[in-house]
Amino acid sequence: QVHLVESGGGSVQPGGSLRLSCAATGTNFRLNTMAWHRQAPGKERELVASVTIGGTSNYADSVKGRFTISRDNAKNSMYLQMNNLEPEDTAVYYCSGKSAFSITYDSWGQGTQVTVSS
Repeated sequence: QVHLVESGGGSVQPGGSLRLSCAATGTNFRLNTMAWHRQAPGKERELVASVTIGGTSNYADSVKGRFTISRDNAKNSMYLQMNNLEPEDTAVYYCSGKSAFSITYDSWGQGTQVTVSS
């Protein structure tokens, strides 16, 4: 059983920065792919960025050039550096992961709120 815990959310003004962290515990194997998803009020959850155990990353078009995903395999941790934040980035951000045998993300954190407002 994998347990994911996010931290680092908060409130910032447009143009500001935040860094989210995700710690994975209770796993006997490494999550092959980890990702950040987000869900804004009244909208469906969307994939923001993902990173494989080898370091290959992918981003949603809306965050390319502003967000950077990274992971520290030795610490079973993942991060999301968010720069130049926009009001449209306001959402609950979820850490997620899947093993090499999973098609869908099957491990989820409880979420952390990010609010971008002037």
